[in-house]
Amino acid sequence: MTGADMTEADMTGADMTGADMTGAEAVRKVALVTGASRSVGKGIACALGSAGWTVYVTGRGPVGVDGPLDRTAEIVTERGGHGIAVQCDHRDDSQIRDLFAAIAREQNGRLDVLVNNVWAAPKGFAGFTEPFWQRPVEDWDSLVGVGLRAHYVASVEAARMMVPRSTGMIVNISSFGTRGHLHSVLYGMSKAGLDKMAADMAVELRGTGVTTLSLWPGLVKNEAMLARGLDNFQGFPLADAETPEFVGRVVVALASDPEVNRRSGSTLITAETGPEYGVVDVDGNQPISHRAFFGGGPVFGG
Repeated sequence: MTGADMTEADMTGADMTGADMTGAEAVRKVALVTGASRSVGKGIACALGSAGWTVYVTGRGPVGVDGPLDRTAEIVTERGGHGIAVQCDHRDDSQIRDLFAAIAREQNGRLDVLVNNVWAAPKGFAGFTEPFWQRPVEDWDSLVGVGLRAHYVASVEAARMMVPRSTGMIVNISSFGTRGHLHSVLYGMSKAGLDKMAADMAVELRGTGVTTLSLWPGLVKNEAMLARGLDNFQGFPLADAETPEFVGRVVVALASDPEVNRRSGSTLITAETGPEYGVVDVDGNQPISHRAFFGGGPVFGG
């Protein structure tokens, strides 16, 4: 485990402070963001860092080697939070359990937010260009095994820490693939499962003070998109796309909302939720919701 302290932050939105004040002493709020080496996970971790949080970030790659996960933790710290990189293969339940045991030990049982974001591409992933019957059945192991099961296991461990404290928020990073076909059959199944998981966990968590949510980002302007030099993706202009950090700013705003529990069980569209809290993207623009493109209509809790 690595990570150190440091300075700076400025967020747009509701109350984005990450510290509870006890006299003159600030106690940092604690978050775990899984799959935070790059893209949405990294953006969320960095936004939490700007709000002063202690942020555990996980990935399958090694730590302490100046790799992508180490860099995410460093940025969290540079922004005024405390970044801690932890190597974790989320295909392995025991490694997930060990991760939560370490957080409980190091943070005196405190975990305020879990962001379930880790994801694994199927073997030979090349844009999901083949129909399901031409793909190996083993695609299930990554798209559902990591994309759904690992989030369930992490949520179980998080709830065991949060319920005794009567507070906490579990967030699943889901997708419009719940609403319409996107990428593949298994991709859509896993994302729909995340939304249903948040909705049903909220029923069983009612009265505990713990909130569960599922988030749908739109097209995300991440490192891979920018590296390809695209100006649009499948008809969506990149100029209107969300940055990974916009998703993070929405997470911070939700975590800072004292009434967030009233939304428990809901699926929220980041481009629609951001404006409710006055959150804009890093360049000051407001991303566009893709709800209408995917058929409109309601989502869980909305």
